[in-house]
Amino acid sequence: MFPFGGDYAGVMDFYETTPRHDLTYSDVFLVPSHSSVGSRMAVSLAPGDGTTATIPLVASNMNSVTGPRLAASLARRGGLGVLPQDLSSDEMDAAIAWVRSQPVDLDSAVYLSPRVSVEQALLLVPPLAGHGVVLTENGALVGVVDAERLGDAMPGAALGDLLRRDTHAIDRSDFNSARELFDLLIERGIDFVPVTDGDTIVGTTSVKSALRSTLYAPALDSEGKLAVAAALGITGDIASRACALVAAGASTLVLDTAHGHQDGMVRAVEKVAALNLGVAIAAGNVVTAAAVRDLVRAGATIIKVGVGPGAMCTTRMMTAVGRPQFSAVLETAATARELGAHVWADGGVRYPRDVALALAAGAASVMVGSWFAGTIEAPGELRHDDAGALYKTSWGMASTKAVRARFGGLDPYELARKELFAEGISGSKIYLDPSRPSLDDLVDMITSGVRSSFTYAGASNLNEFHDRALVGIQSAAGYEEGKALPVSW
Repeated sequence: MFPFGGDYAGVMDFYETTPRHDLTYSDVFLVPSHSSVGSRMAVSLAPGDGTTATIPLVASNMNSVTGPRLAASLARRGGLGVLPQDLSSDEMDAAIAWVRSQPVDLDSAVYLSPRVSVEQALLLVPPLAGHGVVLTENGALVGVVDAERLGDAMPGAALGDLLRRDTHAIDRSDFNSARELFDLLIERGIDFVPVTDGDTIVGTTSVKSALRSTLYAPALDSEGKLAVAAALGITGDIASRACALVAAGASTLVLDTAHGHQDGMVRAVEKVAALNLGVAIAAGNVVTAAAVRDLVRAGATIIKVGVGPGAMCTTRMMTAVGRPQFSAVLETAATARELGAHVWADGGVRYPRDVALALAAGAASVMVGSWFAGTIEAPGELRHDDAGALYKTSWGMASTKAVRARFGGLDPYELARKELFAEGISGSKIYLDPSRPSLDDLVDMITSGVRSSFTYAGASNLNEFHDRALVGIQSAAGYEEGKALPVSW
């Protein structure tokens, strides 16, 4: 069975070898090929999976990963955030509405009252250059506090005592493009500033943000608003829930359960597909070609692939169920391609190389969980450990914590039964990378690496990468050899 045999058009090749067992990302590497691609910026990363994403990154539908703030930030750079199914109907509608209300070409502002303390502000914004908070009173702009100032101020100090008095907002009429905005910021010597449209504050920007807006194309829905996906389970009134999510503005629906190859999932996909809602339908999670066939036949257009590779997941150690992720993606993507569908590789990525390898194996996009959980934009408050390092808390979606959140309305006996068999980690510190603390920083790093991977393969787009990627198998020592040394030997 593929990948151990067979001839598939448009699928990567193994370099002078045939694997005899399933492989994960650390088992393989990309071999460079002849290339006529002159620049990594000439590469298109668009997944072409029926969504409007322009880069192949999807934020996982985990409570500790994707909230409205992260979903908006990722869509602004061309990716797609999936809001988790645990949100109530009202919470989900509000989250979708908030994402779609955010500016496409500017950052979402963090609004606070001048009376809020520095300590409270630091739960939302770290004391780093290029970030800040906008102070408002009764909806009117009072001023700006650069985030760097928060690090030197007394915790109990009021933000109003720290505001930058010489702050002048930039009006939308002052620029016509992201490049003009970048030049304007450089000319005025301003790094972080609010942007207004007349008397209305519409967002904030920074030198880096304006630069990024010249490089990334946002993921937009049919109304030109930031695109956002929403997850739903496979029990209850699936049809009504799906209709409500699309009516609220979700541009992609994600039917999600731990074991996606089951009758309940097939029936749920059939119900949603029969509605003809005009949106992409993702379903999973699965790891086999047979599961792909069943879900695509039911009406899914995207298949979520991955059982057990996630950092917060204990499924493989608890149940022995799962499959090494590279081989799972390779087999399922080949089958999905034959059927006109697509694959999202869900979990197991820890470096940009892993994203590139998932795409080489045939994925249209790669779902990222814990990696994005350790960012400024992820849900939850910023905390410091005893050494002063910033972190956020993450947890698995089958963990006791997640079970309590999802089934808290059950009677105590039924809730206790579900908690008894919970899986996954309920609380883990996910540290922010000091050099890449924001989602934007991680997206820059990942897409930069993946673009270079395309050029090494001689591919200018994802379809060419699927066809031209040449993959070798390596030992554990080979994998270690590829890591940079933190100190000289």
